Amino acid sequence: MIFFIIGLIAIIAIRAVTILEHVGPQYGKMAWYVGVIGFFIYFGYKYKIEHSRSRLISKHKLVDKVMHGEKIEKEDRDMIGAVLCALSSNKDKINYSIIFLSSAVVLVVAFYLDFIK
Repeated sequence: MIFFIIGLIAIIAIRAVTILEHVGPQYGKMAWYVGVIGFFIYFGYKYKIEHSRSRLISKHKLVDKVMHGEKIEKEDRDMIGAVLCALSSNKDKINYSIIFLSSAVVLVVAFYLDFIK
């Protein structure tokens, strides 16, 4: 959960850079650093998890077992269940929604600040 929160903070910080630069350049730079460092931590964690998951799938030949209708042992079934559970998590959906919505809001506000105001 901590990495999810770090990711959300990074998303908001990066989206706020353009707006905060209008308040003061130092605030824009601060938001940029918070965002980039947050993304570094968040995506490093996501890479580690995905890499670990991928290695388990390969090591146990889960794709072959499923595709060829081979017998799936309880341990394999547990791993497949864990992968499917992770893929159906709401955290990624929330994350993508926040990225989309915050990007749209900041785009509108930045356009206003840069060209209309």
